[in-house]
Amino acid sequence: MITKIGLLGYGTVGAGVAQIVTQEQALLTQKLGWTIKLVKAVVRNPQAQRRFTPPEGLLTTEPDEVVGNPEIEVVCELIGGIEPARTLVLKALSAGQHVITANKALLALHGTEIFEKAQEVNRCVMFEAAVAGSIPIIRTIREGLSANRIQNLYGILNGTTNLILTRMSKDHLTFDSALKEAQQAGYAEADPTTDVMGYDAAHKLILLTALAYGVLPKMDDIHIEGITQLEPEDFSFASEFGYVIKLLAVSSLVEKETIEARLQPVMLPASHLLAGVGGAMNAVMVRGNASGDIFVSGPGAGMMPTASAVVGDILEVARTTRHSHSDHRPSALGWRSLKSEMIKPITQTSAPYYLRYAVIDRPGVLSSISGILGRHDISLAQVIQKGQNPQTGTVNLVMLTHRAVFGDLSEAVKETQALEVVKGVHLIRVEEFN
Repeated sequence: MITKIGLLGYGTVGAGVAQIVTQEQALLTQKLGWTIKLVKAVVRNPQAQRRFTPPEGLLTTEPDEVVGNPEIEVVCELIGGIEPARTLVLKALSAGQHVITANKALLALHGTEIFEKAQEVNRCVMFEAAVAGSIPIIRTIREGLSANRIQNLYGILNGTTNLILTRMSKDHLTFDSALKEAQQAGYAEADPTTDVMGYDAAHKLILLTALAYGVLPKMDDIHIEGITQLEPEDFSFASEFGYVIKLLAVSSLVEKETIEARLQPVMLPASHLLAGVGGAMNAVMVRGNASGDIFVSGPGAGMMPTASAVVGDILEVARTTRHSHSDHRPSALGWRSLKSEMIKPITQTSAPYYLRYAVIDRPGVLSSISGILGRHDISLAQVIQKGQNPQTGTVNLVMLTHRAVFGDLSEAVKETQALEVVKGVHLIRVEEFN
């Protein structure tokens, strides 16, 4: 017995999949009980240099040799982007093929259409490699925690930004210097916008929210902040207060039919497990009502970690198709249908906040700012003032607030920015794990 698979794409991840399937054939056969065979891989340029030399005859430039090929049961979409990936995935499902993808943007933006098509034609869509690389978080939530009502989900989901923040924190680098270093080391793209503005991690957050709550949010539903506005002073003050700054994805059940979903830099207590996740690592913490807190961490990207997740999905689909006699395949999200719970607007959420004002050092500055904050029901827990910046002539006036409603705080900050003595303000949420 043989399970035949085809690849759409033979880049970094595709080459890794071919390497595992080829070099670990005996191991995979022992685990599965039968053989996995790569039949075809679709590429644009068959003559290009590959990180793993493909077996003779594997490469083709024709998608129809994979999609719709009756010999191929499983199609692995590894080309990325939206089109032609979306069209090819839907075509493969309609042809009765199972689909595995590492394409988080595709599923985040068009997941409803794809998951509904899979259910309609009774085929599997698997996407472990789309979120957090080799960390088996998809299967953990969908299967291992299926008996739980998920209460909170926290994730460090982008290795590039986590590496940059780690270097800014430990070595006091500026954002630009840390980014340049990450690019030279091959961790950041020449155009890092998708990573540093938070879009990559937001796509992953959408998928994790769907798994946890059966709700697939739209990008516009999620509050998204990147890391480009952070400065070395923020990391120094965070440390002084006992915090570490991380780009954190959060999805929480805040009321019976209301979910909070956001992606932003936050200050974490330095003692928290997530605060210790450094470098290009990823981590996810899930809190279930029965399980308590589950924490997993590991490489979030790279050729072999991502390929490992893809091959794991191949084995799972192979087992499912051979052993299941049901008319219904397992749901990709663990839910029979997607719900329509409301995503709570960020303006209605509340938390403590860190505020750093760059101000002209004059008498009455603190009272002017605190007066405006007070009128908007923002109370202060701590205030410190640091020495003058020789380049700007300003001083840092740093505050930690008590829990505040973000909408009220935003209005207050906007009003304080109009003061003549205020030359800049930085705002960072302080994350609580109650």
